[in-house]
Amino acid sequence: MQFESYWHDTAPAFAGGAQGPVDGHYDVAVIGAGFTGLAAARQLAKAGVRVVVLEAERVGWGASGRNGGHLNNGLAHSFLSAKSALGVERAVALYKAFDDSIDTIEAIIAEEGIDCNFRRAGKLKLASKPQHFDAIARNFEAVHREVDPDTALLTAGDLKSEVGSPFYGAMLSKKSAMMHMGRYVAGLATAAARHGATIFEMAAVTAHRQGNSRHSLTTARGTVTADHVLVATGAYTPSLFNYFRRRIISVGSFLIATRPLTDAEIAATMPGNRTCVTSMNIGNYFRLSPDKRLIFGGRARFSATSDQRSDARSGDILRASLAEIFPQLAGVEIDYCWGGLVDMTKDRYPRAGYVDGVWYAMGYSGHGAQLSTHLGMIMADAILGKADRNPIKGLDWPAVPGHFGKPWFLPLVGLYYKTLDRFQ
Repeated sequence: MQFESYWHDTAPAFAGGAQGPVDGHYDVAVIGAGFTGLAAARQLAKAGVRVVVLEAERVGWGASGRNGGHLNNGLAHSFLSAKSALGVERAVALYKAFDDSIDTIEAIIAEEGIDCNFRRAGKLKLASKPQHFDAIARNFEAVHREVDPDTALLTAGDLKSEVGSPFYGAMLSKKSAMMHMGRYVAGLATAAARHGATIFEMAAVTAHRQGNSRHSLTTARGTVTADHVLVATGAYTPSLFNYFRRRIISVGSFLIATRPLTDAEIAATMPGNRTCVTSMNIGNYFRLSPDKRLIFGGRARFSATSDQRSDARSGDILRASLAEIFPQLAGVEIDYCWGGLVDMTKDRYPRAGYVDGVWYAMGYSGHGAQLSTHLGMIMADAILGKADRNPIKGLDWPAVPGHFGKPWFLPLVGLYYKTLDRFQ
């Protein structure tokens, strides 16, 4: 078993990184070479802007290369709760932004010729308990009527041809998709560089100064100056951007990938070949990979640490969950086990805008694979002075009380959600 992201191990490495020292002046400096930062850089470079991307590790090293490979439309919340929290107009705008984000990714893949196994698969929100189906049905009625007719409500009987495990029904979101995340992020970086963006890997930003309408960003490889800065670092935001550190909760998300399954195993496990997520608060999500592995993930442990020891412990929990949902795969070999950090906000809504002299987009709360490309391009357009399409502009973002960068309270949160799952 490899303690490495399946997406990283099965994708070509980005080969277009800039060599030599980090120096010079740019119109825009983007911090972070994940989906958000690379999409913004591509958009800016296409407009003729001189843009540099500063990445602490390698392209796609963070959440963009450590997720479950889902591109799910719809919200992390129920649409009903979003309307209550955000108001009808903003809830609809944010819902449609998730729809648009998948269209955006599909268009980029076609325009840039990125080979990443993109496919409109549809997503199943699976009811793990009978009462969960009632809540899913109420949400479906509102979604289907008000914002997304490309949805369907499936009964437990309908699911027999979709998933080889007993659930109590599901909501099907037909626009949802899947792709190979490692191939996409490498292709997106290659496209950004081809359009003129300068991308420096292994160039963590260690100091940031503002003055005379100019930013100075220092790395171990040198210093650049820029007229504008876009922070696109999410859960990996460095401490020098304290405003975001107090508002972003970094939470570990963990995954395992089986050996390639036989056709008979697939027919007994995932005949529908869609992306799936269960309805538990501490639930699981799963899909088949392009080479027929089952990629199975979840919030196995409420931890802000992802290393081999932490990932291995979480992998054991995920293996047990896999066996519980799919007993037919209880003894299947696990080829990959990995983890990464998710940038959660307190209310689990993303944030993007301009504060303290910098632009930003982050807080995707586990739903960034689909939204980040789109929102990165929206922020690039804002920097360019184009029409504001930000669906969350002006959404209040208070600091998390008692949070200064290290989420000491995560075990308590985990205990709370485990209790909810036991009694709800």
